[in-house]
This record gives sequence, C-alpha cells and structure tokens, in this order.
Amino acid sequence: MIIQIPCLNEEETLPATIADLPRSLAGFDAVELLVIDDGSTDRTVAVARECGVDHIVRLTNNKGLAAGFQAGLDACLKLGADVVVNTDADNQYMGADVAKLVAPILAGDADMVVGDRQVGRIEHFSDAKKQLQHFGSWVVRRVSNTEVTDTTSGFRAYNREAALQLSVVDNFTYTLESLVQAGKMLVAVDEVPVGTNAQTRESRLAGSTGDYVRRNTPAILRIYARYEPLRAFVTAAIVVGVLAVLAWLPFLIDAIFNGNSNGHIQSLILGAVLMIAAVQLFALGVIGDLLAGQRVMTQRVFERVRRVELALGVPPSHYEKGAPRPAASEAETKLHDTAPGEEPTKVVDG
Repeated sequence: MIIQIPCLNEEETLPATIADLPRSLAGFDAVELLVIDDGSTDRTVAVARECGVDHIVRLTNNKGLAAGFQAGLDACLKLGADVVVNTDADNQYMGADVAKLVAPILAGDADMVVGDRQVGRIEHFSDAKKQLQHFGSWVVRRVSNTEVTDTTSGFRAYNREAALQLSVVDNFTYTLESLVQAGKMLVAVDEVPVGTNAQTRESRLAGSTGDYVRRNTPAILRIYARYEPLRAFVTAAIVVGVLAVLAWLPFLIDAIFNGNSNGHIQSLILGAVLMIAAVQLFALGVIGDLLAGQRVMTQRVFERVRRVELALGVPPSHYEKGAPRPAASEAETKLHDTAPGEEPTKVVDG
C-alpha cells in the first residue's frame, strides 16, 4: 500500500502528518509514503526526505490539487501499489483511521472507500460551508448513483482496478469528479466514518466561506452538466420554455377571450426569443449526451494506455526516490504477518 500526500508549501504541517500515519498494517507487505510536491517554494521536499518518505513526485510548477492527485495516482500505480490511500498534508484526518479506510477493500467489499468526516460536527466549518457541502454531496449522489455522505472528503482509498480507471480533468479539485466517475463506471464505493484533528491552518482551496461558495458552486454545476448533459439542458429548456409561454399569455388571453389579436408586441417578441433559447438548450442537451458517450470511450482508451505503460514498465513522471527505509526487524516482520491460511497482499514489487 502507498499513502500519497499532495503538498504545496507544507513544511510546517508535513512532519505531524507523516508522524501520524501508520508505517505497517496487517494484511500488507509494506506501507510506503509518497509526497506529491505541487511546485512548493519552501522546504517541503527537504522536510519530506527528513521525515523518511519513500517516494517523491516533484512537479515543476504549481498545477493544482487535481493535477497533483492525478500525478500521484499514476506514480503509485507504476510503483506497483495494489492499494492507494490519499490524505491531506495539513493533518486534517486521523492517521490511525487508515486501517478503517482500507478494511472494506481488504475484505473484498469495495473498490473505493471514502472517509466520512461527519461534516456537521466539524467546529471550524461555518454553517454556510456545511450547507454547501451537504448540497454538493446531494448533487453528486444524484449524478453518481452512490450513497456517499461526505463527497468532498479527500481521505480515500482505492484498489488497483479503481485507480486504473480514474481520470480527473477538473482543474480545481478531484474529489467530486472522481466520485462521479466511480459511480458511472460501476466501481463498488463504500464509506466509513473517520475522525478529524484540530485545524492546523486555513484551507488553501478557499480563503473564506464566500470564496468557497464562489469556487465550488460552478464546479458542482460543471460536473452535473458534464456527466448528465441531457438531464441538465433539457431541464433548463423546459424552464425557459415555460417562461416563453408565460410571456405569450397576455396575447393569448386577449386573442381567445376578447378576439383581439393586435398589440402585445413586446410579449410576443420576448416569448419568441425565450422559445428559441429553449430549443437551443434542448439541442445542446442532445449534443452533450452524444459527447458524453465519446468521453466514456476516451476514458476507456486512457485506461488501456495506462495498462500498456504498466506492462512496459514506463517509469512515473517527475519521480524522485525518497529516503531509504531500514531493513525490517524480526519484530516488524511478525507485525506484518497475516492470519494463518491467509495470503498476504502484495503491494510493491521489488
């Protein structure tokens, strides 16, 4: 298993995050750490080496959380991980809950597991942020056909097959889109309750609640339109079409009941414009639905390319080896042993 930690200028919080993470778990031959440096300008990489991380993916400039997540996922797969855990560098999530997170995967009950932070109980979240997260989670559940409560949680575990199928294109965050993809690809998704630590710093994704709303609302709408274009645009077409009929009502009422078909030019023009917009929205929904089919085909091609790269042994991009791990002692070896009769999970080749 590899635990990946996306980082951007995290020299202060990274040591506590790494110290909190387990370095051995029953059922795994090894638990390794991978730090994704997203163009940090501080000592993040040096601190990661000092803390003994096994692998480093060092991006040349700041590409965003979604791109960093994707780069880390690619590296984990090429390093041979059978299970990938993603956590945040600000020590938001309790490292001890990694065991709870991977338990459904080890049991064969899930391909992807999301840690439920129970957002309503997080004290430093404002009421507006909690409500937006509840709304966003509701939208994502409808689009993805999953039952995940905390869809914005970045504390997640993926088995190899689930990780191979993920392809995030959103340039803001990966959490919502990756969950929608998992639901659309019929990946078995589960969730487990996890604990959170005290806040160590303000969120890097949004500087305030208003900024959070401003950035997340368009992201939710884009995801809905991208993965359910027919439903999204046809719904909008119906709404605009109803407005067009309402704009025509004064003319229709006057013509039917009073026999007067003159006047109401403004209403007729407004209704015509709205009806044309409704037809265009419907057409966009049909086109979007056709493009959605092409997106699925492209995603499948991307997955096959990944499998070919793994078969050919293509090394991960921007990869640097971390600190060498000391040889495991006899006591540590016993700690990794599985129950009698069970086959240990092979995580990293070599």
